[in-house]
Amino acid sequence: MPKPSDLLPISKTETPGDAEALASIMRAAHDARTPLYPIGGGTSLDYGLPAKAKGVGLSLAGLARVVDYPARDMTITVEAGIPMRQLVDTLAAERQRLPIDPPQLNSATLGGVVATNFNGPRRYGEGTIRDYVIGITAIDGRGIAFKGGGRVVKNVAGYDFCKLLTGSMGTLGVISQVTLKVRPIPEAMRLVAASLADGAQAERVLAALSTSHATPSAIELVAGPQWQQDPALGPFFGKTEGVAQAVLVVAIEGTAKEVAWMQDQLFIELRRDGVSQIAAIAEADVTGLWQRLCDFPQSGESPLVIKASMVAEGTVPFIEAVREADPNCNLLAHAGNGIVVARFSQFPASGLSRTLLGKLMPVATKYHGNVVVLSNPANTEATPRCTWGGIDIPFGLMTDIKRQFDPANILNPGRFVYGE
Repeated sequence: MPKPSDLLPISKTETPGDAEALASIMRAAHDARTPLYPIGGGTSLDYGLPAKAKGVGLSLAGLARVVDYPARDMTITVEAGIPMRQLVDTLAAERQRLPIDPPQLNSATLGGVVATNFNGPRRYGEGTIRDYVIGITAIDGRGIAFKGGGRVVKNVAGYDFCKLLTGSMGTLGVISQVTLKVRPIPEAMRLVAASLADGAQAERVLAALSTSHATPSAIELVAGPQWQQDPALGPFFGKTEGVAQAVLVVAIEGTAKEVAWMQDQLFIELRRDGVSQIAAIAEADVTGLWQRLCDFPQSGESPLVIKASMVAEGTVPFIEAVREADPNCNLLAHAGNGIVVARFSQFPASGLSRTLLGKLMPVATKYHGNVVVLSNPANTEATPRCTWGGIDIPFGLMTDIKRQFDPANILNPGRFVYGE
């Protein structure tokens, strides 16, 4: 993993040990007009526009404590720098979980996950991080602490404020503490995989799954050389007539009896839709495959990684458009939600603007969506429009909000969608 100094124009990195020290550093930066670049686990520092203004890194590694965990209330309050693996292990000791599954679980921090709004495969059945943040404390660009929500799930005070900070890229405030609602860990989990011969079959199967009598927690569609070589999914790419164009992976969770019934139901429904190659992933392979699905947006090296978000009906048409632009790309879709992540095998020869805005964006727009760049290591054509897409974003309103929280524009300046 690259060092923060390799990706950000920082002269040094501050690591405050508590919220008061964090606020003090931020007040000094505001007074000196020194840009600050918040750093969590360092897994998403290439997400967004490249930083240009030289400044100071702000690591949250010193704020990683569990503040309060009343497990019977199914809430937990933690400092934002807590590593996701530590959070997962803390909750698992009480048979509970935060069903988000972001990439790079061992490196990512909760604050980083909230700030970037990264969500994993379970978003179909369990929702996104926005659904679980019920309280939040942050420091604004003037070094002033503020908070919204609370420790009680039914507390709606500041509910919209919690959502406002989620996905704000650390540009409105540096998150110092988060209160989450959590859920029980299901008794059993199973992954069912199926070979899909072409786009028409994929569309038919995905449409049927939206009304399935089973209740999947994830509906994933994968394609590309990486998945053809995957130890668990590789065999599914060669056992239909011809060669499978994609493989469907459905996660089902619940009690052991519920999971067994749902698996049988899925087999019946998939066969009814003409799918012949169906199997449950071997129990020994489930954990590894699931982690590879979760890590895909940040796995390995790629000259360009993009993410499209649209209505579910746009999943297959968008995948087909990407494969036309790069036949050797690797793809993963949270197909039940219309989220497609594509890892290009090479930077588009025709240029990013022509490929993204000229070919892919029109497909996403047709299905009421947008395309953003997750990673562009060379920063080629890293313009706001290419990076953040072309939907009708209320830039003026967002810039006004940014000025209220960060009047000196010291928090991640120039990296998000705001005007300068």
